[in-house]
Amino acid sequence: MVKASYYDGKTSRRHQVTLTVVDGVAQVRGEVERDCPISQLRVSERFNRAARKVSFADGAYLEIIDAQAFRDLLQQTGHRDTLVVRLQQSWRHALTACAVLIAVVALGYLYLLPLAARGIAAALPVQVDQQIGRGTLEFLDLHVLAPSQLDVRRAAAIKARFQALTAPMADAPAYDIVFRKSRIGPNAFALPSGQIVVTDEIVRLLDDDDALMGVLAHELGHVHRRHLMRRLIQSSAMAATATVLFGDVSAVLANIPTVMLDLKYSRDIEREADDYAIAMFQANGLPRQKLAKVFEKLEQAGGGADGGVSPYLSSHPANDERIAHILGAR
Repeated sequence: MVKASYYDGKTSRRHQVTLTVVDGVAQVRGEVERDCPISQLRVSERFNRAARKVSFADGAYLEIIDAQAFRDLLQQTGHRDTLVVRLQQSWRHALTACAVLIAVVALGYLYLLPLAARGIAAALPVQVDQQIGRGTLEFLDLHVLAPSQLDVRRAAAIKARFQALTAPMADAPAYDIVFRKSRIGPNAFALPSGQIVVTDEIVRLLDDDDALMGVLAHELGHVHRRHLMRRLIQSSAMAATATVLFGDVSAVLANIPTVMLDLKYSRDIEREADDYAIAMFQANGLPRQKLAKVFEKLEQAGGGADGGVSPYLSSHPANDERIAHILGAR
């Protein structure tokens, strides 16, 4: 006999009752009397500091007072908790589930999210790239960049030289090379709208038009492959999904300043851009040694006045490996 409180599910009034089971039928006796087959009752999960409940189909329920007697009654009737409840009550299974969850999240981040980002970026119309890129340069001009002091004829010659080169892939995107003076040293980066920003500092550092073509070819590879969009999607996966479903790009736009100031592409993405530049050099008869020279020069230069690493270099994988790949590519 188990002591319990009975509630009718309609009022808050408590009734003192006892619960027994006879031939598969639960018998409630006391201030309220009712019988019900145990197959029609639902027993709540076990919790350390919460009373267990037995619920009736009409919304009434028993709140168990004598927990030990109730456990004995459940054992006598052959009641077993569900598999999920049994797993929840086991520390070993709980820890295993946590480890599996961590592994799934890690694998998803490393492999599934980049694949999803690639698919979402391909599904987005080019107009989204243009909309996202429009305000980014304005932000950077306010906080990171300054007007270029490069000679106008020099800048025009660099543009003309690169525009005369043949892209290694069909359907090359529209692009525009813009020059800026940088507050963070030698750098070059591409915006999703197709603007390739080149700093005065990297032009002076390389002092070699062929090497500079390598920088531009690498950045055009980022534009052509829509790498920045993929990076933005990965950094704001839920917002990017909403962009695809509802066309609202404001959530993705909010992530651009953070991404642009901490632009670290994955090894695979950087390899894609390097391969693009290699193919462009091969298509135009340019020596790959000039492409490798970019990274040699940046490594030799360090980071300028503060002695740190060049921003362009810091956002890319290890130099030795990349130089070896560029010189050894077929």
